[in-house]
Amino acid sequence: MEYTYLGQTGMKVSRICLGCMSYGDPQWRPWVLDEAAAQPFFQRAVESGINFFDTADMYSLGVSEEITGRALREYANLEECVVATKVFNKMAEGPNMQGLSRKHIQQGCEASLRRLGVDAIDLYYVHRFDPHTPIEEMVAGLDLLVQQGKVRYLGASSTAAWKFAQALSRADAGGRARFVAMQNHYNLIYREEEREMIPLCEAENVAVIPWSPLARGLLAGTRTKIDDTSATTRAESDDFALRLYDHPGDWDIVAAVCRLATQRGVHPAQIALAWLLSQPAVTAPIVGATKLDHLDTAIGSLEVSLAPEEIESLEAPYQPHAVRGFD
Repeated sequence: MEYTYLGQTGMKVSRICLGCMSYGDPQWRPWVLDEAAAQPFFQRAVESGINFFDTADMYSLGVSEEITGRALREYANLEECVVATKVFNKMAEGPNMQGLSRKHIQQGCEASLRRLGVDAIDLYYVHRFDPHTPIEEMVAGLDLLVQQGKVRYLGASSTAAWKFAQALSRADAGGRARFVAMQNHYNLIYREEEREMIPLCEAENVAVIPWSPLARGLLAGTRTKIDDTSATTRAESDDFALRLYDHPGDWDIVAAVCRLATQRGVHPAQIALAWLLSQPAVTAPIVGATKLDHLDTAIGSLEVSLAPEEIESLEAPYQPHAVRGFD
């Protein structure tokens, strides 16, 4: 396993982050694995050297956090783990059970701590920016968690670069804890983040932690078309993919990935992840796995090094996309 610093912090994370949305309550999503089925993935990840784990309060409405916390206490040394979770999305009925008000941030964090069974959350993301909460309130609420020792570092996910820049500026001006990581939608098929967000993160020494690094399986070669519901169990109910990837040119990129994978004798997913890992701003892509070979394939991508001409062949088919992933 390879490790790197999380942005400008002194904390090191594995270059593959295990995404834990796949582990929770199958009633929440049919492709989610229950606790018993999830255990081998945590064990394999820890044995492989992964120390970076990503979940969220909304994943299976808290069950993912519970499973993640118990599994890491079972298989890992928690002091060596970097556990990330998120706040923002609706957790229950009621007017204050979502958003980024000081109230919900505080209560959401405390609930996540209980479910994870930890004293502090290593990396606490705002899952999306809240249009109804002033940035000053959000920044102050998050800073309070850091001052209380409930959170060690702060992150944000998928928003406009100008909003993220505004939040960084407000934190700096007030002498408050700032975001050190950006979890954004970034892969070979969707590269619009290269226009503003990634240059901002590079300038501000913010770690880039891409979600959907394999474009909902397209870059793993598991689908022949975006609405192919027979490809995987997840594809059967993955309406979100239809809103993310509908550009006809996307399949030219998939073809380029599969072509290079064949030439190199590796899995297409390893080519797509190797490309992400070659990007200077990228710290660690978040990889979801519902089969152990998915996880092994992702870990194996660390051994794939792409030549400049190979990177050029993968990037050449790209065409501009509408902004996707903020909702």
